[in-house]
Amino acid sequence: MTAVDHANAGCRRLYGEDGLSFGLGFPLTGEQESTPDIDTELRFASHAEDVGFDALWARDVPTYWPRFGDAGGAFDPWSLLSHVAAHTESVALGTASIVLPLRHPIHVAKSAATVDRFSDGRLVLGIASGDRDPEYPAFDVDPENRGQLVRESVDALRALWRDEYPTIDGSWGQIDGELDVLPKPTTDTLPLFPTGNARQSTEWIAENGDGWIFYHLPESTLESYLDTWRSHAPEKPFTIALQVEFAADPTAEPEPLHQGYRAGVEWFREYFRRLEGYGLDHVIVGLRAAEPAAAMTTFANEIIDEL
Repeated sequence: MTAVDHANAGCRRLYGEDGLSFGLGFPLTGEQESTPDIDTELRFASHAEDVGFDALWARDVPTYWPRFGDAGGAFDPWSLLSHVAAHTESVALGTASIVLPLRHPIHVAKSAATVDRFSDGRLVLGIASGDRDPEYPAFDVDPENRGQLVRESVDALRALWRDEYPTIDGSWGQIDGELDVLPKPTTDTLPLFPTGNARQSTEWIAENGDGWIFYHLPESTLESYLDTWRSHAPEKPFTIALQVEFAADPTAEPEPLHQGYRAGVEWFREYFRRLEGYGLDHVIVGLRAAEPAAAMTTFANEIIDEL
């Protein structure tokens, strides 16, 4: 576990102390293949903050591909997080994750800094290379260039946030010192968390990222990943995304779900204690429930408060 001393308020909320923290992933209503009701999403977001979750994470899914079976909540992440910022007080706001090869870095820099300003510094940026094959021709992007585009975007974002009238160039275009991009974020740069491998080496992620977001992994594999990560970046946090569904029986043993488990709350409590012991820093929970608010309360009371 890593205590991060970062000026960004969102990063401090998630990683400012030793111990495992928890966030929730949108859509909080569970409407993965349609457009959820925004008033309900906002009500659940406020409830999540009230009961003790540390973050709310929005996904970046530019287009809906029925074969993939997941619209990611449908809403544009910048607009959604701006709206959520106005209805919450201190919970961190995360992207999990912005698909950099499909977005121009100037637009990303401006949108992210705007959300960061609107939320008083609560934005944490997961970034990714993407995984939906039909999106690349839709955006006229060669998928073979994804790795290069991620690296170019990260370099551009850092310069656009830190520098006034920067001089930078890439395959996306160039700025020659006559233009600036406003607003600047609340800190010199925003925290960037590559997601998965993002077509990069572990060494590159450790050097250029502020932490690493990964998917659900079996425990032994996760422990190995954490050991490797600590050898490369001992001061940077590690986050996973995990699907969680509570069984009616609190003592029920786990059944596998896609990217997670269905199990009793007692099993989950011990499971997260083990992950905390391995050195995991944060979990983005995809909470599956017919009554989301009640499940959030149960998770907070039985797991967050007990760790």
